[in-house]
Amino acid sequence: YLDMKVKIKIPETLADISLAQYQAFLERSEGKSDSELEEVMIECLCGYDLDVIKMFERKDVQEVAQHLNSLFTGSYSFIQRFKIKDVEFGFIPNLDKITQGEFIDLDTYYSDWSNAHKTMAVLFRPITTKVGEQYQVTEYTGTEEFSELMQFMPLDVALGAYVFFYNLGNELVNSTLEYLTEQTVEMATASKHNSMQSGDGITASIHSQVETLQSLTEQSVSMYTKHLPF
Repeated sequence: YLDMKVKIKIPETLADISLAQYQAFLERSEGKSDSELEEVMIECLCGYDLDVIKMFERKDVQEVAQHLNSLFTGSYSFIQRFKIKDVEFGFIPNLDKITQGEFIDLDTYYSDWSNAHKTMAVLFRPITTKVGEQYQVTEYTGTEEFSELMQFMPLDVALGAYVFFYNLGNELVNSTLEYLTEQTVEMATASKHNSMQSGDGITASIHSQVETLQSLTEQSVSMYTKHLPF
């Protein structure tokens, strides 16, 4: 709590912020100055009208904004299960068995934070059965059934899921780099009579592919950090 002329409540952790609140902040943050971003953060993440915020003392606005910004520092943990009211949702139990429909929808929505609730509706679904730590989720029928509900999910769960996929992307880059290097050695061994210029062409092609993969993972992590004001 912050004592002023009025008493307001601010989120203590990312779990106190909903995905919808963060989406609203991202949508309204484009083109804003630092001081305007402070107001937008408080408005979207604390739920107070802009007219009310403008009546706060400047030092209090800065203090609250800095606190909110600090919530986004550090690492984001992967959270496999969470509840919205009495409904428990679980992350897809086995990514190796992801369906074509799930994959296409993830590929469609993942890169756009305005569609993050649809991404989460693919990754998390209500748990139907549970045995110890093992569980099953409802069959995937599209994002329509749960996407609106996902707007109420805790932000720490959503960010953890995005980081999880970012780490998968890093693993893909590393494994692909190793594979391409092995392939280059084999090609060079089988083509000793080729010129050095040809070898340079192969190396350049590898670097190009690896740079492309690395840029994809960098874009992924920037999706949830580039809009922060500080």
